[in-house]
Amino acid sequence: MKQGTTIIKLDNGYHLWTNTQGEGTIHLLALHGGPGGTHEYWEDTADQLKKQGLNVQLHMYDQLGSWYSDTPDFSDDSVANNILTYDYFLDEVEEVRQKLNIDNFYLIGQSWGGALVQMYSEKYGNHLKGAIISSMVDEITDYTDHLDKIREETLTTEELAYMQDCEQKNNYDNDKYQNLVEKLNVSYVDRKQPAAIAHLGNTMSDAIYNTFQGDNEFVITGKLKDWHFTDKLKNIKVPTLVTFGEHETMPIETGKRMAEMIPNAKFVSTPNGGHHHMIDNADVYYKHLADFISEVENNKFNQ
Repeated sequence: MKQGTTIIKLDNGYHLWTNTQGEGTIHLLALHGGPGGTHEYWEDTADQLKKQGLNVQLHMYDQLGSWYSDTPDFSDDSVANNILTYDYFLDEVEEVRQKLNIDNFYLIGQSWGGALVQMYSEKYGNHLKGAIISSMVDEITDYTDHLDKIREETLTTEELAYMQDCEQKNNYDNDKYQNLVEKLNVSYVDRKQPAAIAHLGNTMSDAIYNTFQGDNEFVITGKLKDWHFTDKLKNIKVPTLVTFGEHETMPIETGKRMAEMIPNAKFVSTPNGGHHHMIDNADVYYKHLADFISEVENNKFNQ
């Protein structure tokens, strides 16, 4: 398969940026988070897995509306209502699979991408060898409860009260509030500092992020506030790895419970890892991933 970048045209007429790295017969398709983020923390995945003795072809792409792919006019309500849905982004994964001509593959997704992995594994699991849910819960209440806990642990009483007051007034756009968000980010999202991924400008799609998440990682005011997938976990039949960072925004206990509820799954945690634990502690993160893929390939997973 061609290495490097390929621009694919979707059936809806929009274009997506895709990139393939690595060699071998094992295919791994990587989904980014946000929603509205980019592929960038997957850029060295093929190299990291090769360091672990595993050759894969990694396929990554920026979802519609994200930085390197086409940006629809989300100010048009008819466009926004059609695209900014769970179903659109789920079916987009399947169309990308078809356009890249891969099958019998592994699917990994981080955060929002992990929600897509859960949905894809249930609806399109016949195309999968295995699934990797990286840092994403099945029940949003577990996430919001954990956010309340880590904010209480990390912030002073005055800082927490200030954040809550700003949130009640929908007053996010001030330096004091955003500095507190950054304080939380350094503890629970990008623990490895300086952050490995940095840009001169903002590459997040605010239209997508705000619609699904809200202003930041520590408040849920968008569509994800209604994320409930627990009852469907039993329908995920493929071998599944659930991986969370040791110190992150998602509660480890939820990851453990998910691995118990998915019929053929295992939970692992990355020491000293935050929400981006594939960067915070790459050696451990990718050893877990390489071990999982190798065990599935050799019919030894959960044996």
